[in-house]
Amino acid sequence: MLIPMDDIPEDSEPLAHDRPSKSQVKRDMHALLALGRRLVDLPAARLAALDLDEPLREAIALAQRIRSHEGRRRQIHYVGKLMRQADAEALRAQLDLWDSGSREQARAMHRLEALREQLIADDEALTPVIDRFPSLDVQALRAQIRAARKESQQNQALPQGREPARKHYRALFQALKQLEFDEDRP
Repeated sequence: MLIPMDDIPEDSEPLAHDRPSKSQVKRDMHALLALGRRLVDLPAARLAALDLDEPLREAIALAQRIRSHEGRRRQIHYVGKLMRQADAEALRAQLDLWDSGSREQARAMHRLEALREQLIADDEALTPVIDRFPSLDVQALRAQIRAARKESQQNQALPQGREPARKHYRALFQALKQLEFDEDRP
């Protein structure tokens, strides 16, 4: 029997769904599974830094030890199931922070490598470095640059197939890296 529209009170609310759709639940579960995979791929030191409950930590450790494809897949799904009780947003935020930090570190290393190449190629590139780092030991840095240039020239004269020397080249990079580190410290 149908209820006539006139009999429905005006102040009644339309029927609302109290739960998410089935598709939304599946999307959420897949997101937790992907987060669980990321956790399983973490090195032990990073994993130890996360605030995880003990069953989840043990499940991740077991998944890392399993070598069988199917066994690992099933264990990762179990990790995804345990992720329902974990603070997924905090874990995601920490992983994203580590990922962005790694990208920033890579950019910094590329900048230092480019600076090293400029210093080896051109004497004029040293002036901005001296201006930027007033406490710099200029004589020591110039000696490292000269040694790296000499090493580079010797490497160009090497017969093909011989491994080039990189001692001074790397030492110059480490010196520049130390300058950056000293500048960042208060």
